[in-house]
Amino acid sequence: MELELNERDREFQSVARQFAETEVLPRAAEIDRKGKFPSDIARRMAELELFGIPFPREYGGAGATLMSYIVMLEELARVSASIGFLSSAGLITMFPILYAGSEAQKEIYLKPLCTGDKLGAFALTEPSAGSDPLSIETVAVREGDEYVLTGKKAFITNTAVADIYIVFAYTDKDKKRKGMSAFIVEKRTKGFSFTDIQDMVGMRGCIVGGLEFRDCRVPKENLLGAEGDGFNIGMATLDRDRIATSCIGVGIAQACLDVSKQYAKERKQFAQPIANFQAVQFMLADMAVEIEAARLLTYKAAYLADSGTRFTKEASMAKLYASEVAFRAAANAVQIHGGYGCTKACPAERYLRDARILSIAVGTSEIQRLVIAREELRHF
Repeated sequence: MELELNERDREFQSVARQFAETEVLPRAAEIDRKGKFPSDIARRMAELELFGIPFPREYGGAGATLMSYIVMLEELARVSASIGFLSSAGLITMFPILYAGSEAQKEIYLKPLCTGDKLGAFALTEPSAGSDPLSIETVAVREGDEYVLTGKKAFITNTAVADIYIVFAYTDKDKKRKGMSAFIVEKRTKGFSFTDIQDMVGMRGCIVGGLEFRDCRVPKENLLGAEGDGFNIGMATLDRDRIATSCIGVGIAQACLDVSKQYAKERKQFAQPIANFQAVQFMLADMAVEIEAARLLTYKAAYLADSGTRFTKEASMAKLYASEVAFRAAANAVQIHGGYGCTKACPAERYLRDARILSIAVGTSEIQRLVIAREELRHF
């Protein structure tokens, strides 16, 4: 495994860093405070061709690697986790279409997602089905040339702002995982509505809420793959999304270290900068070590994904560790900033709220541990 980024990786990293620092950073606190979707920033990301980085050129992507996407994503997340999550919501909408879609579906749906002309959402979670995806209750019944969808989804990122949704439903619930299917559902489809927009503790620039399907008729051509392919499509997608989520954690943690070092050098107590005190130095050292380890785990998972090697365990390892590193780094950043760290004026307060979501989203830390243990025991 190469530990150095190649020239193309660095190009995407450089473009993203400039965009993040000049256009996103000045508005990061405002995005969090208002809790509204930054549509103008999404348009700029499309102009900079940041949405379709790891997807083929023939479908509007850059034809690059997941590694290139990951280094870009870290730069976005370092200044605004909300914008990072906006990007990853696109990734997990596009991958199922690339993975299982027909050529017609790729032309109609993947291209505008890659170019950023349309936004996407991945709809698996339900009010009663979070960690256990097999307990979803949404069903799809074939009627002639259509499928009729009935059910509800919950905690869906981009819920009301997306144009294209990947929706999971049972076509044969008795078959469990072999009876789950995936569908492409367009916004404004009759019988499709939005519910329960959430006021989230963090990632407040993301619109998160529910979807409801009542006699929602979807053309049979919008079935992804074959009936019964949904579970495998969903799990393959989540593996990649866990790498993206771990990268967001790395970005948050790096931001925590950056602001903490700056503040520790500027803030004086007992006639000297607090950076001189061993207690503060130890927190900074722990943050630096854990960030580097989390970044390397993330890069390894991305490298394996790009090489076509099985990476389920590594994706879960990266997601588990980076999520928890981000929260520890944010807690230390608040501690280093003292009373100021507990105010809305301090960015560390926002990092703490954003980081808290990571150990729950895209599979809780507990689920990641189960996945890792299962993989460890797989060939024992």
